Amino acid sequence: MKITITGGAGFIGSHLTERLLNEGHEVCILDNFSTGNLHNLIAVNSSTNLKIVNGSVLDSDLCSSLVKESDYVFHFAAAVGVFKIVNNPLESLRINLLGTENLVDVATKYKIPIFLASSSEVYGKNSKDSLSETDDRIIGSPSKLRWTYSEAKALDESIVYANFLLHGLQGRIVRFFNTVGPRQIGNYGMVIPRLVNQALAGEPINIFGDGTQRRCFLHVYDAIDGIMSVAFAHNTVGKTINIGNKYEISITELSKLIIKVTNSKSTVKYVPYHEAYGGDFEDMERRVPNIDLINELVGWKPKISLEQIIIDVAKEIKFNKENGPQYL
Repeated sequence: MKITITGGAGFIGSHLTERLLNEGHEVCILDNFSTGNLHNLIAVNSSTNLKIVNGSVLDSDLCSSLVKESDYVFHFAAAVGVFKIVNNPLESLRINLLGTENLVDVATKYKIPIFLASSSEVYGKNSKDSLSETDDRIIGSPSKLRWTYSEAKALDESIVYANFLLHGLQGRIVRFFNTVGPRQIGNYGMVIPRLVNQALAGEPINIFGDGTQRRCFLHVYDAIDGIMSVAFAHNTVGKTINIGNKYEISITELSKLIIKVTNSKSTVKYVPYHEAYGGDFEDMERRVPNIDLINELVGWKPKISLEQIIIDVAKEIKFNKENGPQYL
């Protein structure tokens, strides 16, 4: 197939690019490299089946020209990370809303299947034991910029689902719960690479808030298996599906595990939210995925432990520190 991936030089997008190329597909990446990096594609950059386009999903003409020549579109381009959302809310809204609209309009017009990468952020502050795809959203005031990303992703989902209902778009929506692993960087607030970096350097591990907030983490390799299973199954069209790991851990417990796995001498330091993000920041206390639907539809479950995630992230960080990133 001829496949277009927006954000294909990013964290998840680059891993997906590798998988698709290894399975014999032709891949065209659209990326503006604001957070993506050519270094992520070093393993496949010599492939004759890979085309890289430096551009934005906000360019409707460019989106049209790429999508209409494709057999399938994976939409991963987005402004991501809490730091980036809080510091650049208008840019985040434009990319996440207008970019999706550009792609969906063309995909609908030319009847091209599209896979939307959404987020568990959609659930907001809903902290029930196991979040199912039909559960309510609970979010804060629009004046609190923390929820900008949640609002945008929810509208993205609505755009895809409405076009599925009204125009027969072959849309699939996946909500990712804290996908982590090699190639993810901590610059934008991603917790595991940020904490592992601090542990390896022997620096204090900075926990934002009181550390009681609980999260579930999914290895990117498991995520790619889930993406491939959902993307090409007939019974997933028109569905919204969680991808995540049900194993739950507090941020304080996570920090202690990182210290243990990396054999670090770091200590834990608690940083108030207002110092990290600003005075009006809100966070959610708990976020645990229900993954019954994806298991029922395609038989997927995660396999890789949190300890292995930490090992893999630490291994890459140490390699890059010793050798330097191998940029193209």
